[in-house]
Amino acid sequence: MGKQRKTSKFAEKRFAQMKKVINLRDNRIKASERIKPKKKKIDPHEVKIREVTQASSALFFQYNTQLGPPYHILIDTNFINFSIKNKLDIVQNMMDCLYAKCIPYVTDCVLGELEKLGRKYRVALRIIKDPRFERIACMHKGTYADDCLVQRVTQHKCYIVATNDKDLKRRLRKIPGVPIMYVAQHKYTIERMPDAYGAPKGAV
Repeated sequence: MGKQRKTSKFAEKRFAQMKKVINLRDNRIKASERIKPKKKKIDPHEVKIREVTQASSALFFQYNTQLGPPYHILIDTNFINFSIKNKLDIVQNMMDCLYAKCIPYVTDCVLGELEKLGRKYRVALRIIKDPRFERIACMHKGTYADDCLVQRVTQHKCYIVATNDKDLKRRLRKIPGVPIMYVAQHKYTIERMPDAYGAPKGAV
């Protein structure tokens, strides 16, 4: 057998004392006896730093200076379906609405959404594969078009968004300088577009 290590009486006493000590913030101590956490003193003269999103250089107040012919129009899934229901030619009616050349853009996620919907929407797929429609590649994961369109419009102010989705329209209205095109009364209407034909009263 090996030799047993001897510890001094002082070390034993010290160890016993340390074992008995409980942290004053411990849950086992009554709430009234616990140490209250120290509050940081607020300096009234300290400069407060606020982070504000940088305004786009394309905007002159609410007016978007990057919009102009030829118009670049991002198309949402349901806008294509509403156009088919109302028997409207997308490119021709866009030009009738804005009196200028229009280039419709289709993102990968919009195409993915239509492909997921199946054979019922094969007419819509055939329409957006027209050479007049430009394709935009998406770098994000998934095929949720609403987030993609909102993100793209926030970054680049040169687009008009064509959609009939109420939730997406509500989100787009919060972004300054982005006009919204939609189907109403068997024709295309645009809102938040200054001096636009067919724009509803009060929509700028």
